[in-house]
Amino acid sequence: MAIGGDYPNPVSVNGFACHNCTEVDEAKKHIDPAHPKDGPFGVDAPPERKHGPSVILQGKVAELEDGAKLAQKRAQALGGAADLQA
Repeated sequence: MAIGGDYPNPVSVNGFACHNCTEVDEAKKHIDPAHPKDGPFGVDAPPERKHGPSVILQGKVAELEDGAKLAQKRAQALGGAADLQA
């Protein structure tokens, strides 16, 4: 019996992939096992490792500010046939 070895398959605890018991204990405290010095929820993480936006819009979608502009552009593409006042 091996003591202190890694799991054959990683387990997920609080969204973190854990490979051994130590990482499971850290994940239960909301500490990322890949970066344990960042503390719970990454509060002590250096600025370059803090998470940015979940989604970055590019291209034509990035040019749109809100759904109203999208509806206007669709109406223009249809030749103004859509009723935007409904």
